[in-house]
Amino acid sequence: MDILKRLSHYREEEEKLYWEGTFADYLELLKERPWIAQSAHSRVYNMIKDAGVSEVNGKKKYEFFSRQLFGLEEALEKLVEEYFHPAARRLDVRKRVLLLMGPVSGGKSTLVTMLKRGLEAYSRTDKGAVYAIKGCPMHEDPLHLIPSHLRQDFFEEYGIRVEGNLSPLNLMRLEQEYGGRIEDVIIERVFFSEDRRVGIGTFSPSDPKSQDIADLTGSIDFSTIAEYGSESDPRAYRFDGELNKANRGLMEFQEMLKCDEKFLWHLLSLTQEGNFKAGRFALISADELIVAHTNETEYRSFIANKKNEALHSRIIVMPVPYNLKVSQEEKIYEKMINESDVADVHIAPHTLKVAAMFTILTRLKEPKRGDIDLLKKMRLYDGENVEGFNSADVEELKKEYPEEGMSGIDPRYVINRISSTIIRKEVQSINALDVLRSLKEGLDQHPSITSELKEKYLNYISLARKEYDELAKKEVQKAFVYSYEESAKTLMDNYLDNVEAYCNKVKLRDPLTGEEINPDEKLMRSIEEQIGISENAKKAFREEILIRISAYARKGKRFDYNSHDRLREAIQKKLFADLKDVVKITTSTKTPDETQLKKINEVVARLIDEHGYNSTSANDLLRYVGSLLNR
Repeated sequence: MDILKRLSHYREEEEKLYWEGTFADYLELLKERPWIAQSAHSRVYNMIKDAGVSEVNGKKKYEFFSRQLFGLEEALEKLVEEYFHPAARRLDVRKRVLLLMGPVSGGKSTLVTMLKRGLEAYSRTDKGAVYAIKGCPMHEDPLHLIPSHLRQDFFEEYGIRVEGNLSPLNLMRLEQEYGGRIEDVIIERVFFSEDRRVGIGTFSPSDPKSQDIADLTGSIDFSTIAEYGSESDPRAYRFDGELNKANRGLMEFQEMLKCDEKFLWHLLSLTQEGNFKAGRFALISADELIVAHTNETEYRSFIANKKNEALHSRIIVMPVPYNLKVSQEEKIYEKMINESDVADVHIAPHTLKVAAMFTILTRLKEPKRGDIDLLKKMRLYDGENVEGFNSADVEELKKEYPEEGMSGIDPRYVINRISSTIIRKEVQSINALDVLRSLKEGLDQHPSITSELKEKYLNYISLARKEYDELAKKEVQKAFVYSYEESAKTLMDNYLDNVEAYCNKVKLRDPLTGEEINPDEKLMRSIEEQIGISENAKKAFREEILIRISAYARKGKRFDYNSHDRLREAIQKKLFADLKDVVKITTSTKTPDETQLKKINEVVARLIDEHGYNSTSANDLLRYVGSLLNR
């Protein structure tokens, strides 16, 4: 009953939104709400802007895209600021076809679908309301009724520019139905809907021999020619092509560059002049955002053909590369899994992260700088702190390869391999090793992967496996160390006290006996050796730590466990080294005694309660880490 009530409420809300009145009534409405006369490009831009804009690290983030598209912030910012915004301001860029170019499964179709669904919802809001001449198959802009010689006066009074001419059908209706009385023409509010073919059109290429241009521009209704006597009578024409129906909104050209040339030439006039030719009529005005998408290979082939130069100048290309951030790639997989029927399968922590690492590595280009490897580059791109590098280094790395992200493994391949793992094993729990194994097996079946690429990708799987080994060890380490953060903090505070005394050449005071003692060299070296600090380099490292503490103090900040990456790593490794024997014995014993069994159960419980594992994946993790430690 609840869903029936919701349906009833929805219907009531839809009825409340409907509006109908004369053109004179519409002008009164326009005085109160001048924004309802906005262009198609302006409506799209305002829809995106009204959803919210935030700033992250100096980059704009548009909330409109945030639930579906991940890791494409820079591409989306460029799209909005270099196309939608100037197009909304009536600058010349609006006279271009927007062509999204990028690799397969990179988000192009998702982006266009979001714009479509967004416009459908936005047309039901006050700010996105759309009004049209009632009974018009092209839901024409009512302002087209204003004669050309009065449009300057209208602009001076209302501040609204009128572009476009009345369509042949509405011109005839104005004379025959309304006797030329523009003020009496009935206007209604319309709601965009792809399903009902209102304001949103989609054109998909098919066999050139069978596809008709009428799919775009409409066609003659031969059954009515006898009644109306002429093919040039607008009543004998079906204004039902995609360009007709997309008027006032958005027109999507799927795989545009695969279309026959005769279909593309209509775009020349439509983009530049805002009109197109249909049947035996004068040019028909249309206000619509034309968005198309293609891949890089087809685009290169298109621009290489001299015959396409005129159309090429009417296109603005926006690259939509693959995401290059591990954390965002994880979100893509989570979204795709949640939309599937395997959402109830338990996926152990770090599984998607490790898969994402492999995927991102396939998309990155080897750095030209000698002081950075692919793994460091991957971490920097994901916003991680890497000792010795900053945001300027990230920008420099991005400039090395402007085309980075246009190749590599696509998300669908990874999801297919994860799905294959679940279905083949018929399990309710999978882990990172299961997925890495499946990714490796799938390389043989991937049609576009050469033997050279396969060797490179196998190396990336090995790198991802090593990263997982470290993550697995740390996970178990945290589970074994009760109050891990407190233990780490205590150890670090002890180390810092000794470093400060060492650098200042003073003694420490024993908290129990009160006597003065020398800095604990053995403790300091046991920590420093974890990250390869040599005897000769220890003094410089300790002084660097002290300088960092002073810098933090000057800024009024407190130096803590997360303030120095290498020191944090050293502390973690020291803690784990101290525990290694306990972990090794406990995890690898086939017949644990009562004490060991109790410890295992405690660790499993902590992995489940605090780290997101289930019983199966927690025990698998313990066995795996035990095998790593025994190698």
